[in-house]
Amino acid sequence: METTTTISETTPPPDTPAIEVSHLVKTYAGVTAVSDISFRVEKGEIIGFLGPNGAGKSTTMRILTGYLPATSGSVSICGVPVASRPDEVKRKIGYMPENNPLPEDMRVSEYLYFRGRLKEVKRRQLGPRIDEVLELCDLKRVRHKIIGKLSKGFRQRVGIAEAILAEPPVIIMDEPTIGLDPHQIQIVRQLIASLRGRMTVIISSHILPEIEMTCDRVLIINQGRVVAQGTPADLRREILGRSIYEIEAQSDPAQLLDAANAVEPTLRLSTETEPDANGFRTIKLTTERDDDLGEELLRALLARNLRVRALSRAHATLEDVFLAATRRSWDVRSEDLRKK
Repeated sequence: METTTTISETTPPPDTPAIEVSHLVKTYAGVTAVSDISFRVEKGEIIGFLGPNGAGKSTTMRILTGYLPATSGSVSICGVPVASRPDEVKRKIGYMPENNPLPEDMRVSEYLYFRGRLKEVKRRQLGPRIDEVLELCDLKRVRHKIIGKLSKGFRQRVGIAEAILAEPPVIIMDEPTIGLDPHQIQIVRQLIASLRGRMTVIISSHILPEIEMTCDRVLIINQGRVVAQGTPADLRREILGRSIYEIEAQSDPAQLLDAANAVEPTLRLSTETEPDANGFRTIKLTTERDDDLGEELLRALLARNLRVRALSRAHATLEDVFLAATRRSWDVRSEDLRKK
């Protein structure tokens, strides 16, 4: 018996998020790669998806695109469940994987035409749209070049052009700027920014300054779990406090923190580096206090006979947030294991 599809079944409510993930779990042979993560991305947002190697980023992105099934939990794209309607979901997504498989023997324009037809772009619209994405991605001068003869940077941009070609509502990019030079990175950054409000973009990258300049919000995962999410400014306040003091000292971090806490008890250790050849390491302390404690800190450290080479008040970067959030999650995980 033939069924009739109603409008309510195909048209999601206006407030439906572009991406909604609820209690997502993925295991491989008993090893948990993604462990009960939940998040949502609103329409038109640009989200940075961060985590150390092996944190579960690529696995999550493959589940979002329907290339990999979840063990449990649910994922929907523009209100469409990925598990039960994967073909419909794939029409709503432009996906650029980290190692983008491109045909070596096709010309750039031929490949985009081929992909456009597969994506069901109408013939009369495809030519003008190819011209548009070639312009956006700065590929017009290589449109007739064989893809296999292009540099890494140009190949990356061909992958981006293919992802946005059919103007899907959601774009997922895994390391889109890897292998690009600074000029090409700037082009990609401007391209992604131009999609804000028109498409929802989720980007995985290890180039944190690019994420901070491009993205509206950041989602950080570690060991398959969400450990922080929010705007870069909110995460700086939440995880690091309002002020960061960067100290180069020939001292044990715990000893230095003890001396600093005599000045301000709310100071806490954020990050530390390994000692250099002369035994000096860089230690970052954070506090909620806005007033400048630099002089007091320096006097307190010198009074303890600690060798200090430099002390400055620093501006927190997304890298600082990332390191502190992942370190905190490892500490929590270690504590949970000890309790067991």
